[in-house]
Amino acid sequence: MGFQLGSALLDACVLAILAKEDAYGYSLTQQVREIMDISESTLYPVLRRLQKSNYLSTYDQPFQGRNRRYYRITEAGLKQYEELYKEWLDYKQKIDMVMSGGLKNE
Repeated sequence: MGFQLGSALLDACVLAILAKEDAYGYSLTQQVREIMDISESTLYPVLRRLQKSNYLSTYDQPFQGRNRRYYRITEAGLKQYEELYKEWLDYKQKIDMVMSGGLKNE
């Protein structure tokens, strides 16, 4: 069983990975796949949207005679990631409380 994950959580995961180090598309897809089931065709529109929002920038580097497009988080992207991370912690705490039976009807 898998839980459906919204675009905000996918954005947060991508930004979290890129906050640690730059990554090229295929590598980034593989890292995200460790967390959730997505395809490259799902991830690339997310990357374009994050880039359009100025949360990511790109640069190319040669690799075995071809160019690889690398993604780098921007300052605005770091701020967005921090905000999404705070929201995630709040959401996670509420879900943990519900799942452990901690919420009572008032």
